[in-house]
Amino acid sequence: MRIDSGWLQGARQVPSPNQDRRPEHEVSAVGLHSISLPPGEYGGDHIERLFTNRLDPDAHPFFAAIAELKVSAHLLIRRDGECVQFVPFDRRAWHAGRSCWIEGGRARRALNDFSIGIELEGNEVSAYREAQYRTLAHAVQALMDDYPDITPGRITSHARIAPLRKADPGPAFDWAYFRHCLG
Repeated sequence: MRIDSGWLQGARQVPSPNQDRRPEHEVSAVGLHSISLPPGEYGGDHIERLFTNRLDPDAHPFFAAIAELKVSAHLLIRRDGECVQFVPFDRRAWHAGRSCWIEGGRARRALNDFSIGIELEGNEVSAYREAQYRTLAHAVQALMDDYPDITPGRITSHARIAPLRKADPGPAFDWAYFRHCLG
């Protein structure tokens, strides 16, 4: 995989309106998340609809509470390893919310400003699939090649940057295996 003009080649592009300019043009970290819509169910187009402001609040009882959210991620990696890109990497996706990164003894807030958000189709308790780890490793390697400030130590979870609000990608995500795949 490689990046061309902010887009990951080989990823299906589904542009999201939920994006804006990065204030400092910095891209130096990756935040991993998990998502399934409805919760615990996989497949379908509900995630894409959420990230493009087209989620039908009447399609499932859970959707009424989230249909008005304005959220996005740079990438979604589906259970079968398909990669979908919503926001070019040089733009800010709206994935981390209130967040904090401790680096060199100082706290940096608003990780959306400088991070890439990658959603894995899944939840905190169900095992992620081999195809997801492989696609994730290829995508992250392309990001590290294109953005040298991203290093393995600057790949984190939503749970670590927003620990009182989020738990994803959760204990089901095998960090050691992911790092092995990354090489």
